[in-house]
Amino acid sequence: MSDRPERFEEALAQLEDRVRRLEAGELPLEEALLLYEQGVELARTCHEQLEDAEERVKALQRTGTGIAERPMADVDR
Repeated sequence: MSDRPERFEEALAQLEDRVRRLEAGELPLEEALLLYEQGVELARTCHEQLEDAEERVKALQRTGTGIAERPMADVDR
């Protein structure tokens, strides 16, 4: 898939669409394989974006004055 969606919601919606079409079971084999390959790529995109979001959340810490962002190098300390 050359045009990777930039937003998580877009990638997830595209993935859900491919899953629905595959689950319907009415596609020719070649089209089903193509949709499956696209679905795998979209799932990877979603996973990467979720991992990035998790890292951003980890980089935040509560302080007496609210939430402060720490450098990523300090996340696991």
